[in-house]
Amino acid sequence: MKRTLLALSLAALLPGIASADNVGGCGWGAKLFDGQKGIAPQVLAVTTNGTSGNQTFGISSGTSGCTQDGVVKSTWKTAAYVGVNMNKIALDMSRGHGESLDSLAQLLEVKPGDRQEFDSVLKDNFSKIFPSSEVTSEQVLSSLKTVLSENDALSGYAAKV
Repeated sequence: MKRTLLALSLAALLPGIASADNVGGCGWGAKLFDGQKGIAPQVLAVTTNGTSGNQTFGISSGTSGCTQDGVVKSTWKTAAYVGVNMNKIALDMSRGHGESLDSLAQLLEVKPGDRQEFDSVLKDNFSKIFPSSEVTSEQVLSSLKTVLSENDALSGYAAKV
């Protein structure tokens, strides 16, 4: 019984897992919980979309706020890289250059013309991104996203964090 319930729960959530913004940005769940933050509204929106199949129908038909030209995005590579290399990234970021920072820029697809600004902004905001030695990779990623989004030249890269 427990396995069946777990399988049904996972099946209900799967349609929303690959979405760009956790709730997919469309479907009844996204509309019903629009603007709400936190785990509960996201889970409820995904569950609403997954159990009723309305997001799949919306994407197929272009209704319920869905479009057919969307792109599925994932930032797991960046998250994994930061999680494994936090000390190296912190050191390179504090200096404003280095191999770990180069790799991070490559993962975020930073254009060569934006690299100097990227390195400089991250160095200048090092204390915001790494506020303490106990900072978690999730906090680093969140702060990195915020710092990039606040810079006009680099804001486009924030979505890739």
